[in-house]
Amino acid sequence: MPQVKVIVTLKPSLLDAQGRVVQDALHSMGYHGVEQVRIGKYMEMQLNSEGTASLDDQVREMCDRLLSNPVIENYTYEVVL
Repeated sequence: MPQVKVIVTLKPSLLDAQGRVVQDALHSMGYHGVEQVRIGKYMEMQLNSEGTASLDDQVREMCDRLLSNPVIENYTYEVVL
C-alpha cells in the first residue's frame, strides 16, 4: 500500500508571520545564525492504489482541492511504494 508524504508551504512572495515569530524567538534564545524561518504543514497518507485515476493524479487533486490553498501555498509530495 503506497504511502504519500505531502509538504505544504506558503509561496515565497508571501510574508510568513508565524515563521517570523519563531525566528525572533530563536534569536532571543541566542541562535543569531537563523536567517529565515518558514512554517508549513506535513501530512502522511496511506492510499489504496486501486482505481481508475493514477496515484499522482489523485494526490495532485487532493492537494489542489483540500490539502493546500493554491492561491497562497505550494506543495510537494513523495510517493513511497
